[in-house]
Amino acid sequence: MAGASVICPLLALCVSPGRDRRHRHTTTTFLVPRRRAKPDVISRIHPAASPQKNPVPEFKPVEKPDRDNEKPEDSVRPNRTSLPRSVKHLLDRIRNNLKVDEIGLDVISIALPAVLSLAADPIASLVDTAFVGHLGSAELAAVGISASVFNLVSKLFNVPLLNVTTSFVAEEQALEKGEKRFLLRANPSMNLYEDDQSKKYLPAVSTSLALAAGVGILEAIALSNGSGFLMNSIGVSADSPMRAPAEQFLTFRAWGAPPIVIALAAQGAFRGFMDTKTPLFAVGIGTLLNGLLDPILIFLLGFGIEGAAIATVLSEYLIAFILIWNLNKNVLLIPWNIDIKGTLRYLQSGGLLIGRTIAVLITMTLSTSMAAQGGTLAMAGHEICLQVWLAVSLLNDALALAGQAILANVYTQGNYKQAAVVISRVLQMGLITGISLAIVLFLGFDSFSTLFTTDSDVLEIAQSGLLFVTISQPVNAIAFVFDGLYYGLSDFAYAAYSMVLVALFSSLFLLVATPVFGLAGVWTGLFLFMFLRVLAGFWRLRSKKGPWKYVQLEDQGE
Repeated sequence: MAGASVICPLLALCVSPGRDRRHRHTTTTFLVPRRRAKPDVISRIHPAASPQKNPVPEFKPVEKPDRDNEKPEDSVRPNRTSLPRSVKHLLDRIRNNLKVDEIGLDVISIALPAVLSLAADPIASLVDTAFVGHLGSAELAAVGISASVFNLVSKLFNVPLLNVTTSFVAEEQALEKGEKRFLLRANPSMNLYEDDQSKKYLPAVSTSLALAAGVGILEAIALSNGSGFLMNSIGVSADSPMRAPAEQFLTFRAWGAPPIVIALAAQGAFRGFMDTKTPLFAVGIGTLLNGLLDPILIFLLGFGIEGAAIATVLSEYLIAFILIWNLNKNVLLIPWNIDIKGTLRYLQSGGLLIGRTIAVLITMTLSTSMAAQGGTLAMAGHEICLQVWLAVSLLNDALALAGQAILANVYTQGNYKQAAVVISRVLQMGLITGISLAIVLFLGFDSFSTLFTTDSDVLEIAQSGLLFVTISQPVNAIAFVFDGLYYGLSDFAYAAYSMVLVALFSSLFLLVATPVFGLAGVWTGLFLFMFLRVLAGFWRLRSKKGPWKYVQLEDQGE
């Protein structure tokens, strides 16, 4: 009987086309009945969107309303004992959003290998430090100074290139898939996958690698020839016992800049493909080689501190080789034509992120400088808190890059509803990660602190920063996640300008509060720095401006 109720009106319309001429201009919706087992479920064929956005029509089951069971609103009496509607809605949203769905599994599958890959570099640095420490205190201090200078220069240029590459490659990959689906829809008999064995041409990959090679060579020349100037800039005098070994290490280490930048560009490409396992394999092999070469070159062959630098450089070339070798299997790395437009887009977006990175570095450097004014013990305690604070941020970084890759993919295809769900899910996972890290650090901070020192005075100062380290973790996690969301939507301009303003306010606070409150002022300033980043992120999300106007959950029927 239910099936007849659906079919009979359709037959009546077909037999009597002139019936009710007042509605002859009404748009017709084609209804395709499903199986008789579910007569009240029909499929509505939605008109196809633009090929650039969503080329494949979606067939969504729509429940037919049961008019027999419908009741007028006036007949439904509210339950006085139930929760307010707004509270129930909030609880339902939380329950539905915290479930582990396909998006959550995708984020986890990308983030977990990325965490291990990000952790490999600090592990390699610890291995170098452990071996060099047996050469003497001057050599150990020299390696620390040289590594700081090298990381400062490389981070300024390499991190922007990595993030831009990830977003642009994900966009081009999504566009290529969308074009294939559109062509297949237009001609179902066409075999679009007969040439899957041929290499893809993605201009973002070749452009990124070319820029990486150029930037890496410039970094190598600047670091090797300007090692003395850089030592003077950071206050290492010519008569310091650290000066000679620091210059030696930095001069040799500089020639590892080209493979580092190229490897980061390749990692960005793999991240754009949502593949973090290949970079993990390459970085793991390189880290293993570094650990094997250190004792041979430092002690067995007698190269000393130069041997540590050579071991690191050789491992970096191996990492770059493995990544390029695997990337070359599927992507055309050296095209015949040069993508001028793509290069300019890289330079523009990369320039914005360089400015953003400078703002971050200034704030972090200022906080360290203000902490150093409290003396040796205060600086040592602050350094322990800061290192723990930064170490656990690797999880947040991995979560951010997973969200970036997935968001760039779905947004480029025009799946705005899916993009809005990705944003919501990644933010929720970031909050859960931050709370979990806060609990772990609160319970185990004493054990973590003893890994750095056994000095009771230093440990006491570090313990005073426990509240800062733990409470800030949820805020840190969401701040890092918003970074990934900015990059996933290619909202590089807002990411840069908002960071400059946040850094300005935070730096002013550090300058005013630290002389009055000491380390408490430093830690409060760093917390303010992260909190303002979160506020800037939510303001951008709710402003419905730029790319964010398409990814509002309430506009997507959520």
